[in-house]
Amino acid sequence: MPTHTMRAVRLHEYGGPEVLRYDEVPIPEPGPGEVLVRVHAVGVNPPDWYLRGGLTNVPGSESAVSLPVIPGTDVSGVLEAVAADVDGLAVGDEVFGLLRFPSFDGSAYAEYVAAPASDLARKPAGVDHVHAAGAPMAGLTAWQFLIELGHDHPSPFQKAPHRPTALDADTTMLVNGAAGGVGHFALQLAKWKGAHVIAVASGTHESFLRELGADQFIDYTKSRPEDLVHDVDLVLDTVGGPDSSRFLRTLKRGGSQFPVFPGDFDEEETAKLGVTVSTAQVRSNGTQLAELGRLLDAGTVRVAIDSTFALAEARAAHERAARGHIQGKIVLTVV
Repeated sequence: MPTHTMRAVRLHEYGGPEVLRYDEVPIPEPGPGEVLVRVHAVGVNPPDWYLRGGLTNVPGSESAVSLPVIPGTDVSGVLEAVAADVDGLAVGDEVFGLLRFPSFDGSAYAEYVAAPASDLARKPAGVDHVHAAGAPMAGLTAWQFLIELGHDHPSPFQKAPHRPTALDADTTMLVNGAAGGVGHFALQLAKWKGAHVIAVASGTHESFLRELGADQFIDYTKSRPEDLVHDVDLVLDTVGGPDSSRFLRTLKRGGSQFPVFPGDFDEEETAKLGVTVSTAQVRSNGTQLAELGRLLDAGTVRVAIDSTFALAEARAAHERAARGHIQGKIVLTVV
């Protein structure tokens, strides 16, 4: 076993990036059904800054946070210990995963993390830890919205269960915020299924998105997608918020809009337009991550890395996130 303490980034109070502290803490003990991961890299995600800003529980989650807390959910690393009741994993295996989501109990900004074995998948051999750490939350969000929800938990945001829509050569999909974490995975998964994809982002991302397979690109700083695009089957809006409903008029009757962050929609308007608005909440799922891992290993889907920061520089990583216009994922390197 390693020494009994490790370095981890913790919040002792809520606030801006400056409240992230680099502490020495005990190494966690894996419980039943769990493994201990020696963390090599950590993905940075929006829930990390929501927690830092004072959101103490994820909507729909039972567990509330008590300070101090280690943020983070996405890891890639190597198994250091495996509980006796865990089958199919051994010390030394390389794994990646989205830990304990939806909750703020992931504790990923650390040198070691105790993780439920069911949240993990084997890291694709051809993908390094930095890229693998960028995949779990954003990749599973795109997967659960577009390919398969994979669970029957009710969403805290809507009564009806989310149902992905068929994606094939007859589908036209618009992705708003296509260069970000969820957006760039959604674009690639839709292309894997044969769909025609319209990518919306700022102009700096055009060549990146065309490389990933975008059939059409709209620079939202120059034109409004809702003025240019009509009769699409599906809009995946990774930006969401109050302006999300403007995309409804790009849809054909029978089309769907999937806001990743719940927006403001008028039920009468959606009924009149004959469209569906549906959202999902991403959940940890090692089985789905293994499926995504096969696509990563084959090079069918790739993880774009915006920037990397050492674990001790988590503050700088959060400052980078706050500046926006992220291309792919921000990742903390640990080993």
